[in-house]
Amino acid sequence: MKKIIVFGAAWLFCTSFINDRNRDNDGVQPQRKPLHTIIIDAGHGGRDEGAPGGYSFEKNISLAIALKLQKKVNEELPDVEVVMTRTDDSYPSLYNRADLANKSKGDLFISIHCNSADPIRHKEFLGYKMDTYYKGKGAKRKKYTRKVPEYKYYSTPNPAKGTETYIWAAHKNEAKEVAMRENESLYLDSATNPQMKDFDPESPQKRIIYSLKTQQYFERSANLAITVEDEFSKVGRISREARQRQVGIWVLQATAMPSILVETGYISNPEEEDYLNSEKGQDEIVEALVKALKRYRFSLENRQAPSITAPVVADTTVTEPVPTQN
Repeated sequence: MKKIIVFGAAWLFCTSFINDRNRDNDGVQPQRKPLHTIIIDAGHGGRDEGAPGGYSFEKNISLAIALKLQKKVNEELPDVEVVMTRTDDSYPSLYNRADLANKSKGDLFISIHCNSADPIRHKEFLGYKMDTYYKGKGAKRKKYTRKVPEYKYYSTPNPAKGTETYIWAAHKNEAKEVAMRENESLYLDSATNPQMKDFDPESPQKRIIYSLKTQQYFERSANLAITVEDEFSKVGRISREARQRQVGIWVLQATAMPSILVETGYISNPEEEDYLNSEKGQDEIVEALVKALKRYRFSLENRQAPSITAPVVADTTVTEPVPTQN
C-alpha cells in the first residue's frame, strides 16, 4: 500500500511543475521556478573546428553567439542561472557537456551551431573535340578519330540560407529515458525521491514515470524550438522551421531536461557567413533567442500543468509557437 501511495504521488508530480527542493522558514514548500538554470552550449571548439566557411569556422561563431547570449540572459533574466559548457576555444567532449548539464540540474539545454551545405557542382558543355584512338595489333593496327563532347567542371557556394532549430526525434525517446533514469534526482522532489528508491528501476511504475517525464520534455522542447523559429522570422531571417533530428544528436538525448539545438545560419553561404560574423547578425540572433526564452518561461509559469498528453510532432517539422507574453 505504501508503494502504491508513493507511486500515485510521483505520478501527480510528473504532471505538474517541479517543486523547489528547499522549504522556507514557515515549513511551506514553494514551487521551484520552471526555468531556474539554463545550460548554453557553444558547439564544437578546440581541435573540432566544425563547418568551415570562406574565412571562418563554426566553432568561433558558435562561441561568440553563446557568450553574447549568456550576457543578454544575465541582463534580462537576472533570476536565471546560466551555465556555459565552454567559454574559450576548448573542446569539452559530448559526454562532458551532457554530464555538466545534468550535474548543474539544468532546466533547459541550448546548443548553438552553424549549418552548412555542400557546394553545388556544375557541368558545362563546351563543345566537341576530335579524339584519336587505335584498334588492332601489329600490321592490323589502324588509326581512327572520333568526335567527343568536352565539359568544364566547377562548383559554386550553396545558396542555402536561414535558421533551423532541432529537437531529438521521437524515435530517440528511449535514449532520453536513459538520461532520465540516470539523473532522476533532477526532477523528483526531496520528499518523493527517497521513497521512489523502493521501486526497482526496471519496474513498470518507474518506467511510466520516465516515459511521462520524457514526453513532457519532448513537448516543451518542441514548443521552444517553434518559438525560436518564430522569433527569427520576426527579425527577417528565413526560417527553415523547427525539426526533429532523425539522425541522433547525442547531447539532446543525454541531457535530462528539455533541449534544443539552434542552427543559426549557413556558414557555407558567403552572405550568411558575413551575417554570422557581424555584430549586427549576432546581436539579432541573441535578441531573438532571449525573446523566445521569455515567451517559453511565460508559458511555463502561467500554465497550471504541462500538457504532456497533447499530441507531439510526428513529422520533421512543427508549426505552432508558444504564446507571446503580453
